[in-house]
Amino acid sequence: MRFIFRVLSLIALVLAVISGTVDSVQSVADSDVVLTPFGTAWQDVSPATLLSLQGFVEHNLNAGSWNLMVQWVLSQPAFAVFLAIALVMWMIGYRKEPAAGRFAA
Repeated sequence: MRFIFRVLSLIALVLAVISGTVDSVQSVADSDVVLTPFGTAWQDVSPATLLSLQGFVEHNLNAGSWNLMVQWVLSQPAFAVFLAIALVMWMIGYRKEPAAGRFAA
């Protein structure tokens, strides 16, 4: 199970680097800071899944939670959201070293 979370963390980290690179290239091209919101990036990649998430949240929670929580996350920069997801997945899949050391009995 830890391996799955580590792989998901790696994938999210790769997506964060890619979205950060795209933002930096656009920033240099426009000579202005460009930060792509997570919602815009998701809308460009897969609009059907974004609409299905909206329907799921509004049906199971309520319409206000879509406006409060999810809209806030969707308005954040894509690279920051992917970095946060990568951190959470890494923390879940992290394995602590034994306190006694490597060669303890």
